Amino acid sequence: MPVNPTLFDRAFEEHLTVIEKLRAQWPVLEQIATEMTRAVHAGNKVLWCGNGGSAADSQHLAAELVGRFRRERPGLSSIALTTDTSVLTSIGNDYGYEKIFSRQVEAHCAPGDVLVGISTSGNSQNVCLALDAGRRMGAFTVAFTGEGGGAMAGVADAVLSIPSRDTARIQEGHILCGHMLCDWIELSVCNSVAAKEELTRR
Repeated sequence: MPVNPTLFDRAFEEHLTVIEKLRAQWPVLEQIATEMTRAVHAGNKVLWCGNGGSAADSQHLAAELVGRFRRERPGLSSIALTTDTSVLTSIGNDYGYEKIFSRQVEAHCAPGDVLVGISTSGNSQNVCLALDAGRRMGAFTVAFTGEGGGAMAGVADAVLSIPSRDTARIQEGHILCGHMLCDWIELSVCNSVAAKEELTRR
């Protein structure tokens, strides 16, 4: 097969263009980071859901909070609603695929939690229903979407809309923003732990 180097050039240029445009999302990112930080300091959870690659992103970002991102600190409560095959298949079988996340939200979500729904189109019905359930449960709801926001934009408290309609570029934007949020939360937790330790030494 002939090699087409323009494919790589185009991917680099598209990626850099999308990432640079993300600077305009700074206020939304700060709002989401603030709500997530409030939740973890209060002993609440960050929940994540999505399909396919967005399911993988949900698991990835939950793991960064439960384990660690860059720094040593206490584990933080974060759950990807995409991982339990018995739960997913039983709900899908008994209630339908569109309910696989909303039913888990009903079971696990509490007032003060943060629920993040991830969908490159913004139109995944099961994610929309999860966000709607999260709002009813008293969670702060976040939509990670692509350009335009899709249906999720109407059911979330905060919408992070990656300025692209290309699935790969949107997913790259989602994981960058997810990493920045994890970094923010972790730094805040570490600062709080250090402040408490300093008070103890006095």
